[in-house]
Amino acid sequence: MNSITSASSDITSCELEPIHIPGSIQPHGVMLVADASSLEIIGEAGDVADILGASKIGLTLWDVVGPALVEHIGDATTGKIAVLGRVQASRGTLDVVAYRSGEYLVVEFDETEAEAIATIPFLVTLDAASSRFERSSSVRELCREAAAIFRQLTGYDRVMVYQFLDDDAGVVVGESTAAGTSTFMNHHFPASDIPKQARSLYLRNKSRVIPDVDYLARPIRSDFDLRGLDLSDSILRSVSPIHIQYLKNMGVGASASFSIIKDGLLWGLIACHHATPRAIPLATRMGCQALTNALSRQIRSKEEGELYRERIRLRSQEDTVLSKLGNDSSLEEFFENSGPELARLLAADGFAAAQGKDLFVYGKVPDKIDVRNIAQHVRLPAARQPFLTTSLSRQWPVASSFREQASGLLAVTMSTEVPTILMWFRAEQIEVLKWAGDPHKDIPLEPGATLQPRASFAAWSESVRGTAPPWSHAEAEAATRIVRLMLEQRNTHRMRELNSELSISLRENESLLRQKDYLLKEVNHRVQNSLQLVSAFLRLQAKDAKSPEAKDSLDEAQKRLNAVALVHRRLYQDDSVEIVDLSHYIETLVSDMLSGMDGTWRRELTLDLAPVLIATDKAVNVGLVLTELVINAQKYAYDGNPGPLVVKLEQHRGTFRLIVADRGEGKANSGAAGFGSRMLRAIVERLQGNLDEENNLPGLRVVLTAPIQPAQH
Repeated sequence: MNSITSASSDITSCELEPIHIPGSIQPHGVMLVADASSLEIIGEAGDVADILGASKIGLTLWDVVGPALVEHIGDATTGKIAVLGRVQASRGTLDVVAYRSGEYLVVEFDETEAEAIATIPFLVTLDAASSRFERSSSVRELCREAAAIFRQLTGYDRVMVYQFLDDDAGVVVGESTAAGTSTFMNHHFPASDIPKQARSLYLRNKSRVIPDVDYLARPIRSDFDLRGLDLSDSILRSVSPIHIQYLKNMGVGASASFSIIKDGLLWGLIACHHATPRAIPLATRMGCQALTNALSRQIRSKEEGELYRERIRLRSQEDTVLSKLGNDSSLEEFFENSGPELARLLAADGFAAAQGKDLFVYGKVPDKIDVRNIAQHVRLPAARQPFLTTSLSRQWPVASSFREQASGLLAVTMSTEVPTILMWFRAEQIEVLKWAGDPHKDIPLEPGATLQPRASFAAWSESVRGTAPPWSHAEAEAATRIVRLMLEQRNTHRMRELNSELSISLRENESLLRQKDYLLKEVNHRVQNSLQLVSAFLRLQAKDAKSPEAKDSLDEAQKRLNAVALVHRRLYQDDSVEIVDLSHYIETLVSDMLSGMDGTWRRELTLDLAPVLIATDKAVNVGLVLTELVINAQKYAYDGNPGPLVVKLEQHRGTFRLIVADRGEGKANSGAAGFGSRMLRAIVERLQGNLDEENNLPGLRVVLTAPIQPAQH
């Protein structure tokens, strides 16, 4: 009989450690591995003889857990733990859970609580905790309240609410500690403390408990080769030796964590530490997990509320700005009454506007020569979408000389006869970050050396220069909107004051506009004709195609061409050719696609689209991705027949998510790596996004995640 030892620690990067296949478990429970079809037990781990009475290899799950519990085995799937119930064993009452791992069923036994939990009082406690969440006035207060509640439920010395930041580093935003326990409140932790594959596991397996960090791992024993057994869903999985040493360096004797997942993304963790060994029974663990779900919903609600209030404030400020705008006899006169309001609108320290040789400045801004150079630097990028950065000197080294006045910059180019560049400045704010240990003190590694966790968690402060407070997504939206409204206001003033003097010029301009419109329509007409000719040619070729494969390829090419044609039509129908409402575009695109499909598809399709403003070039690429995913669903999920299909569009901070989900054959039949797959990869790369496939139980759920606008520099 072979013993499967954990993967070699002779690695050089935490990112490469295969923590989901450790080949061993923690000793506070036991594991049985059975063939999924016959239910014969082929492997085991832990003190099986002591806890269950004897080795169970060669028996069946019917023999060990009994018929009543085996009936629930069907609920165990990959990515989902099924709680089978409780059994009586030689050591006492045990909780039993099961999950699917490849071709195997894995059943795990863990000791129940010492004193039975009274169901109704426990549910009342959870309900009361949820009510306390609802009464919290902000996300910060909510996190502090959550830390206190989870410490009460688990009895651990320290409970932290840990939030991931945009760069994958994290900060403790809520904490509750026992007397004499050190605090990490407001401390930052580098991204390397929780590597990428660990974050993926937190997203899949929402709770993890280490009752004793000094445990000795129990390997899986089997006559079969189970070295690749995936324990991602395990509640007993042995954790990385590097992480164990990390906890010991923190002075932790027991650890537990619960994942805070918001909108399908890992928002943060409930991290629990105890100075001495301490277990959390399954009932308490499941209660904590349910409470974490309630916490996630409240975080989402309060973040949306804060965003809504910010947008209301910005709209109110916009009205104030517009009411104070002067006429446009000069740039100075146009902005002279509204400079303070414009700066206050985006909480900026200074504001400037440049138009040709004219320049207007207000508040704390760089020297006028530098302001002109900044305007020239951002004129083109800011013409398509807002240019924003929290550290202009990092993106543009020339800015180092005036970082005190302009570390933060948000700029938008207004499309006047001579482009007007509006710039909001935020002064340098020297930020003192309190880290749990020096994040820059890396341990040098020689080839083949054993990776070591960092040992020091002593508070370490770092002063970060050349940065300003970040611009929010709502502020970027407000900048775009106020520029459009100002341009409308300015044009209104011009028409009102210069109508009599410029009547001839206006007629000439109208004539030029009509000519331009005629030319655009003529170009659009010719392009549409060309696309229709190609589409007709493809349709004729499809009819004449002798092989089904050729016909399918031509049909798919026609659908992709129709997506491009729709984008082109929208460019000349919308008021703005730079920014489009992605939800409206997707709705129109899907409607066009359905017109060429079986009418039953319209009844099977569900659209759930949030309004998202996005650059037109990105909308083109998103439309092509959506077309390809719908083609794949039609072709592979239902073999060409109509079936349920959901198209969903969401916004999460500065990113959007496009979800296409079916209830068909699933990932195994999602299509070969042909032209469509290569095209998808290329488009997703252009969008700087990710395309993930998930099991929809049943069916396939494909998620496109990409930024709405480029990241701040």
